[in-house]
Amino acid sequence: MQLDPLFKPVESLPGIGPKLAELIARVTGRENAEETRALDLLLLPPHSLIDRSRNPGIAFSPEGAIVTLTVRVDRHQPAPRGRSNVPYRVFVHDETGEMALTFFHAQSAWLERQLPVGETVVVSGKVDWFNGRASMVHPDHMVREADAATLPTHEPVYPLTAGLSPKVLRKAIEAALPLVPDLPEWCDPHLVERQTFPTFAGAVRQLHDPRDPVDIAPQSPARRRLAYDEFLAGQVSLALVRSNLRKLPGRTIATEGRLRERVTAALPFSLTRSQEAALADIRADMAGKDRMLRLVQGDVGSGKTAVAMLAMAEVVEAGAQAVMMAPTEILARQHFATLSKMAAPAGIRVEILTGRMKGRERSEALERIASGEAGIVVGTHALFQDSVSYHDLALAVVDEQHRFGVHQRLRLTSKGQAPHMLVMTATPIPRTLVLAAFGDMDVSQLTEKPAGRKPISTVTIPDERMGEIVARLRAAVMEGRKAYWICPLVEDSELSDLASAETRHAHLVRTFGPELGALVGLVHGRMSGEDKDRAMEAFKRGETRLLVATTVIEVGVDVPDATIMVIEHAENFGLSQVHQLRGRVGRGDEASSCILLYHGPLSETAHARLAILRETEDGFRIAEEDLKLRGEGDLLGIKQSGLPGFRLADISVHADLLEMARTDARNLTLADPQLATPRGEAVRMLLYLMRRDEAIRFLRAG
Repeated sequence: MQLDPLFKPVESLPGIGPKLAELIARVTGRENAEETRALDLLLLPPHSLIDRSRNPGIAFSPEGAIVTLTVRVDRHQPAPRGRSNVPYRVFVHDETGEMALTFFHAQSAWLERQLPVGETVVVSGKVDWFNGRASMVHPDHMVREADAATLPTHEPVYPLTAGLSPKVLRKAIEAALPLVPDLPEWCDPHLVERQTFPTFAGAVRQLHDPRDPVDIAPQSPARRRLAYDEFLAGQVSLALVRSNLRKLPGRTIATEGRLRERVTAALPFSLTRSQEAALADIRADMAGKDRMLRLVQGDVGSGKTAVAMLAMAEVVEAGAQAVMMAPTEILARQHFATLSKMAAPAGIRVEILTGRMKGRERSEALERIASGEAGIVVGTHALFQDSVSYHDLALAVVDEQHRFGVHQRLRLTSKGQAPHMLVMTATPIPRTLVLAAFGDMDVSQLTEKPAGRKPISTVTIPDERMGEIVARLRAAVMEGRKAYWICPLVEDSELSDLASAETRHAHLVRTFGPELGALVGLVHGRMSGEDKDRAMEAFKRGETRLLVATTVIEVGVDVPDATIMVIEHAENFGLSQVHQLRGRVGRGDEASSCILLYHGPLSETAHARLAILRETEDGFRIAEEDLKLRGEGDLLGIKQSGLPGFRLADISVHADLLEMARTDARNLTLADPQLATPRGEAVRMLLYLMRRDEAIRFLRAG
């Protein structure tokens, strides 16, 4: 098959072993090295460009600028013995002046071979001036004059991770580029002409061979072409999903609402107006002829779970079953606890099913699901494994949909006779994004918070006052209160001065002293599922009272008696992400506070963004402001929050392309529902390329 070379494991490229493959997986956003393919490197866009064509001479090199210089090597000055902190210097000159090439922890034999005395060499790197003397620390490139042509004049700059050097990554991309085949055109020919799109292969080559900053801008023809491809793949797979979901008639669910009323009567709060409205929408959808496909958007704490429970009660009363799928084990167990409590007054049996359940516990659960004894089943993606069969599945509720691919929600709905679909998200999403992620779903918004929720007081404090914050936290923990401390990273990285959770945890344990130090817990995304659960449970039970965490706790973790949230380097998080994190406190009846620690000086935008968080707790306003202020595309902190993972498309810049892709996908799937025409066949290739092939498997099944 033409695409096979692109799906070669990244480890099969020259010079890439298991360790490098893991690092490449990290920068290309893949789960692990086994999943990482040559294609992932080819679709990794550079974020900036180094121009190495400037050759001003040593004396005329501006401070901090990257230049390329032709110089003669005068002498070597190794570091004195036993003084490894003193750099190795190589002195060079050209007709305009002198300069030192500076190396730390250098191997003298290697440097003597690279830079022989008396030889003319070409070096490229950043020039620094100190006391009137020029120096270049660790030049990026050093070649003999005869090999000067091998130096790149323009060099794309890619995202990196600790341990992966720009040179190694660039080499890997260059090894992958010859694998790009010429593929049949899947775009509409009129569109290609109108938009002056290069071919797919041409666009990939241009992406990695920029000659000018304009070439790497989101609006360059190559980038627009690849962005369109990404949108088109997404929209075609959504269109296929939709046409298949609509193909089967809906199941009419209409009841007297006895169970719903029992659950409502036992709730400790009364429903808000928007909860009532969302429920009315859901009941109308389920009573109709078509299948329900509804998205419920509600801010943190707006009562989405109660809405889902009441919808599920309707289904159970009609003699059928409902499932609720959560993205993580922690969340599934939490939903199980909440729903069991809500369902008890109506006598509804709630079952849990997760991937970690084994042996007898699992087989008994599967039996209760198959017999229909379990009216509601809560779980992770274990819910749609082949071994799970339902008695009569009529409603699937998916929590935090953006954590699941389209195909996962398909496999879940294929478990019943065309079950209704209810998707819930706490991420407030602007309209364009709803279209990109969910296609044409009907949307209900929960706009109020349940009665009794206390507002959260939010303050911004520079990190030089961290000592005060730690002292206040220590006092709060002594009083028995619970707090979160959020850090941006898991472990320290040479490339970043952001705080890591592991370092901060060690620092707080030290500062709190032997007795209180034991009350400081740690949870982050690299821990195993079991360890994460244990850390969260210990915090819930009060065995730890201060939990140092990365954003792994962002979605749905519920500890009602936690009242303090510290977010370190708050200026580096997406606004909506800070808002979601802040929503982890203020869930009980005590007043709560959120402290945003920032590292000054702040840019104007960062100031404006932190001010919005101080002013409002309205997630929809925050999302819209984030969109306005950032514009450039890490919409709502999508990269951190896991929303549609576009790698080349940027919704704030390419919104026009998204609209075109939607129209094109709709027309194409209407005219060629099986993608059997030559263009349809080419679009299948695109779906494989963009890892949307689950939609093709579904096509075959449908």
